[in-house]
Amino acid sequence: MARIMSEANTDRVDSVEEELEVESNYKPPPEKTIEQILETDKEDESLQKYKATLLGEAKSGGIVVDPNDPRKVIVKKLALCVTDRPDMELDLTGDLTQLKKQTFVIKEGVSYKIRIDFIVQREIVHGLKYIQKTYRLGVPGITVDKMMHMVGSYPPKTEIQSYTTPTEDAPAGVMARGSYTVSSLFTDDDKHEHLKWEWSFEIKKDWKE
Repeated sequence: MARIMSEANTDRVDSVEEELEVESNYKPPPEKTIEQILETDKEDESLQKYKATLLGEAKSGGIVVDPNDPRKVIVKKLALCVTDRPDMELDLTGDLTQLKKQTFVIKEGVSYKIRIDFIVQREIVHGLKYIQKTYRLGVPGITVDKMMHMVGSYPPKTEIQSYTTPTEDAPAGVMARGSYTVSSLFTDDDKHEHLKWEWSFEIKKDWKE
């Protein structure tokens, strides 16, 4: 949203991930299971202690939080976080088609962060990424903002894990006010689409307008 005024950008690309990844030569490392990680460098005691700390409860075996869900990553919630205000949250465990009916209202010029809450189960997930494209309502096909955040690699845990983006500033001014739709994707180095969803927000002059 910080670059939302760049409405001259008329690139139309089918995949958010493909568009952003062409800008990077990053090559993901080969995926390894928990067992493979623990078996390497067994002679290095300090490294083994570090891996044990990193993996935590996952080192004792596969952790399955929801046996009815085959995914390794279960995305639970998106929250828009503004200092001194209650978090604005989207429940991502239900009917995703209903999310656009819940529109966030954002005061122009405010600083905010986006937090993603998720569960990792069964195996380590490598190179999680959060990708987002924003469109101006009523201007189909034109991307006004795009971002990709490297979330990182996570071991399975029974509790919810979270990633929070760096602080960004919402645009300000008459031209910035209006309604927007966002296409979000939570993926990883192996291009597994853990969750893909759309949501909406509206920039106004003030919170109570």
